[in-house]
Amino acid sequence: MPLMEPDRLAELLSCPTCRSPLRSTGLGFICSDGQCAMSKKVFPAAGGQPVLVDFADSILAEDEVLQSGGGSAILRGGGMARKSAVLRTMLPSNDVAENNARRLLALAKQSVERPVLLVVGGGSPGEGTAHLYDDPSIDLVGFDIYASPITQFIADAHRIPLTDESVDAVWVQAVLEHVLDPWAVVAEIHRVLKHRGVVYAETPFMQQVHEGPYDFTRFTESGHRWLFRKFDLIDSGVALGPATQFLWSVDHLVRSVLRSVRAGVLAKLALFWIKYFDRLADPRHAADSASAVYFLGRKSDRTLGPREMIAHYKGAHSRR
Repeated sequence: MPLMEPDRLAELLSCPTCRSPLRSTGLGFICSDGQCAMSKKVFPAAGGQPVLVDFADSILAEDEVLQSGGGSAILRGGGMARKSAVLRTMLPSNDVAENNARRLLALAKQSVERPVLLVVGGGSPGEGTAHLYDDPSIDLVGFDIYASPITQFIADAHRIPLTDESVDAVWVQAVLEHVLDPWAVVAEIHRVLKHRGVVYAETPFMQQVHEGPYDFTRFTESGHRWLFRKFDLIDSGVALGPATQFLWSVDHLVRSVLRSVRAGVLAKLALFWIKYFDRLADPRHAADSASAVYFLGRKSDRTLGPREMIAHYKGAHSRR
């Protein structure tokens, strides 16, 4: 796994409170700005990773993060969540993400031989991301609100603790629905990307609530484009189509009637073959009823205008 070396990563870290560079001490990181409160206090560590969070302006609570050892507040793995290889082939796959992972790296490598890739919300690998974690020719930086073997620090994406223009590419998949202010997070992504850096985002449009109290927002394809209005469009569209959305609905209808998560999953598995209808769906109709949408773009000095959004619409309700 091409995780960036700790010494090099330390050069990119910044204070989440004032954005000044961090300074490493024998006890941990402190802010280099003597006027900042964090210059007098060492950032704590949990799960063997620095916790670079401004707790005064975060959904995270310092005592909870430290008491849990940097653990996730959401149960991950185990039970029905631990899918066998057979089950994974039956459930909807994300071929779009896999293809776009390759595209993202190819675009980043056009500007630099060894790009720095930031994975926002990288506590667990997203679907279709194997290529990102297997490529030895990149430096990968990952963080989440909990520690994991594929993250290097704990942080809140509303205040990414990296210096301005420090990364070449950003991958943010199935994350923006889980932040309180997606617009602030995208502004942070824009800030840490180098000039003409590239971003890939994948966000739900029509999905039921998941991760409970940590689920806040959904975006249409057009709304997702407007979210990234300070980026030039390379490509956008449907990541997971209406067939996948239908299977989500079947799962949650059954679990709500029978009060059983297991029953919902089994019902979805019984209808697994429906996922293949996504390949037959007309792209324009799929855009209006997708389970998830994606955006691939470059950091820009120009902001998309409101009237341009009308021309961008990709769905089937256009009057043209």
